[in-house]
Amino acid sequence: MSRFEIATLAGGCFWCLEAVYLDMEGVTKVESGYMGGQIPNPTYEQVCGGATGHAEVVQVTFSPEITNYREILEVFFTIHDPTTLNRQGNDVGTQYRSAIFYHSEEQRAAAEQIVHEVDNVRLWDDRVVTKLEPASEFYVAENYHQDYYKRNSLQPYCLFVVRPKLQKFRSKFAHKMKQNA
Repeated sequence: MSRFEIATLAGGCFWCLEAVYLDMEGVTKVESGYMGGQIPNPTYEQVCGGATGHAEVVQVTFSPEITNYREILEVFFTIHDPTTLNRQGNDVGTQYRSAIFYHSEEQRAAAEQIVHEVDNVRLWDDRVVTKLEPASEFYVAENYHQDYYKRNSLQPYCLFVVRPKLQKFRSKFAHKMKQNA
């Protein structure tokens, strides 16, 4: 019987992360949602307003027999800019922060280690500002946010923001792609 683990990540708009992780081998489910704030059951409009404290996140369910938490984080640190505080491109505000919401002490330690490594190898020109936060209540985003790229791939945001991140993943991590992706 296979056991699954969960990774919860914030790296700007959740549509980008969702599209990438849906293509990753070993990932069985990706849900867009909200975490890290004070308001229960927030709406997209409330989160976008920036006053809830929530970040747009993806909750990634994966099989550690096929991929592991470290690989999930390696992809994360490659496909978004972890050096910009509370922003990804034109998306600005704490809801677009770079954060890893860890579910165990093992995940926290692994995240600390990879942040240290990413800074040491100078993967990015600036230092990583990704926050490590304990996982809190996860609120699933509205239905229209789920599988967003798959349903809206020709929408301008998808063409100019999501697609380049997906192409970067497919190029750099071709060996980690699902066979049917």
